Amino acid sequence: MRNLSQAKFSFVTRGLGSRALTVANARRQPAQGDLVVARVEMVGQHGYLEDRHGRRARLHTGDLVVGAYGNRYATDFYEGYVPAGPRTHLLTAGGVIGTVASSHVRRGEPTALEVIGALADGSGAPLTLAGLARPLPPAADPRPVTVAVVGSAMNAGKTTTVAGVIRGWARAGLRVGAGKVTGSGSGKDHWVYVDAGAQSVVDFLDFGMPSTFGYPADRLVATMHAIRDALAAEGATHVVVEIADGLLQAQTRELLAALPAFADAVLLAVSDALGAVGAQGVLACAGVGVGALSGLVSASPLAAREAADATGLRVLTPDELAAGAALDIVRSPQWA
Repeated sequence: MRNLSQAKFSFVTRGLGSRALTVANARRQPAQGDLVVARVEMVGQHGYLEDRHGRRARLHTGDLVVGAYGNRYATDFYEGYVPAGPRTHLLTAGGVIGTVASSHVRRGEPTALEVIGALADGSGAPLTLAGLARPLPPAADPRPVTVAVVGSAMNAGKTTTVAGVIRGWARAGLRVGAGKVTGSGSGKDHWVYVDAGAQSVVDFLDFGMPSTFGYPADRLVATMHAIRDALAAEGATHVVVEIADGLLQAQTRELLAALPAFADAVLLAVSDALGAVGAQGVLACAGVGVGALSGLVSASPLAAREAADATGLRVLTPDELAAGAALDIVRSPQWA
């Protein structure tokens, strides 16, 4: 039995609470969401681990870390999958553990891990994120005003757009909830939402997934609704949710068909005008209308005019969303 008193527990383990913990033999066929204990063999790209609160904890060779098996889809970072053997990698600073299959050229070698065993409760039963998931909330009645933010690609400015919406609503005195529907478990976005003024934050981790890549579409759609309902149960009258990755990511595309019945408005974050044109077309094919553009394109007045001319849509900066535009985008029907 290993002493876990000095182990570094990652953000994806935030639901563990204060229960007694030990290490058990790892399963022969690991699955997404299994909680595992691993030793750092080499510190690489991820030189730190986000702890249960999202604080960065520096990693050193020999450290024990506790995370969860999962996949990752990140076009500007790592593509990774649940490993087949004990030697694997740290896919995210939030504690998703898997083997890197491909990497963006700008990224260094992944932090290398050796799996020691499964994280188990005091009786020796292995723990999973699914077993820690919060119960499904009742359907919200009345349904909160809901805005979904999607992006043409990674790093198009989705989280910054969400923060602008939150700030605008919070400044207007509304009770705001924020949710992350898809992505990889991380504390960064959680705290961006809180710092912008969200009174409550719920994400896919709360419903048993360390990352959403590889889960079936019906579970992701159900989780999207559960996130909104949970935020409503916590008092939110206005909810903004972020859907990670770009529109060409397979599971993002599968979620699009559910958006017209789910959201009162959709904001599209893009980097440039050509991305706006392409993303608008993808959304139109899915029956999704766009309320406005935002994201990195809004940082350049010239690029913003180019995107507006090409799409016929307003381009809103995060500051404009915070100054009141976030209230305007939900006042009229906008489905294509």
